[in-house]
Amino acid sequence: MKKYILDLTVRSVERVHERYVLIKLTQQDALPPMTPGQFVEVRVDGSASTFLRRPISINFVDKEKNELWLLVATVGEGTKTLAKMKSGDKLNCVLPLGNGFTIPCGRIVGHRMLLAGGGVGVAPLLYLGKLLKEQGVDITFLLGARSAKDLLMLSEFEKYGRVLVTTEDGSMGEKGFVTNHSVLQKESFDMIQVCGPTPMMKAVARYAREKDIECEVSLENLMACGLGACLCCVEKVRVDGDASSTVTKSDGDASTTVTKSDGDASSTVTKSDGDASTTEATNVCVCKDGPVFNIKRLLWQD
Repeated sequence: MKKYILDLTVRSVERVHERYVLIKLTQQDALPPMTPGQFVEVRVDGSASTFLRRPISINFVDKEKNELWLLVATVGEGTKTLAKMKSGDKLNCVLPLGNGFTIPCGRIVGHRMLLAGGGVGVAPLLYLGKLLKEQGVDITFLLGARSAKDLLMLSEFEKYGRVLVTTEDGSMGEKGFVTNHSVLQKESFDMIQVCGPTPMMKAVARYAREKDIECEVSLENLMACGLGACLCCVEKVRVDGDASSTVTKSDGDASTTVTKSDGDASSTVTKSDGDASTTEATNVCVCKDGPVFNIKRLLWQD
C-alpha cells in the first residue's frame, strides 16, 4: 500500500478522558485508503525534547466527512504536546503504515467475530468494527478497563455491534479482566481480533488456541521509524515460509549454519530436531511486518 507524507489539518481535539484525547484530522483532498490496525507516524512540533515521530493507531476513518481520527494517550512530553493542538493547526503525518487486521472479502452474513480490547488498545477496533459490519459480520466488542470511567468511546462502539465490558473494580459490566467475561464460556466465535496490553492479548490468545479459534493480535512493541529501518521493534516469530536469513540446525551430533539474504533485513532461524519438538523462528519488524499478526506465527505459547 502506498505511503504518504501529509500535512493534515486539525479539525478538533476532544478530551475524552483525563488521560486521552481524540484528534480529528482532515485535508482538502480525499484521504488515502487505510486499513484497521494500521498506524500513523506523527511529527511533534513545539516540543524541544521530542525528536522522534510518535506512532498512533488509526482509530477511525470517516469517509463522508473526510476525517481521520487518532485516539492519543497523553503519557509523555510528545503526546501531551499533541493534546494541546487547536483547530486549524497542521499535523505532519506519515501514513498508512504497517499491516492491519484481516477483513473478509465479500459479505459473510452470520459470521461471528469477537473484537477484544483494553485501554488505548481499543482504538483500532472501532474502524475495524465498522468495516466488518458492512460485510455482514455479527460483531461483539469485549472491552476492558480498570473502572467505568476508564472505558472509552462506548457510544461509538455501540453503533457497530454488541458491546460487553469488564472492569477490574466491578463498577461497570462484569468484574475482572477481559478473559474473565462469561461470554467466553457461553458463546462461540468464528474469529477473534485483539488489541491491548500484552498480558491481556496473551491471555486471549491462549483462550483462542484452546478453543481452536482463529485469532489476530496487534502488537505494541516500542517503535521509532515505523518503516523497518531502525530495528527497535523486532519480534521473534515462527518461520512462515518466506525464508529467513540465518538458519542454525541442531541434530544432536552436529550442527549446520546456512545464511540467506531476503533483501530488506536479516533474521535468525533456530531449528531444533532430534527427540524434541521442532521450532523455527525468525526476527521481523513489527512496524513493517505487523503490527497485526495471526497468533499461529507468535511464539508466546512455546
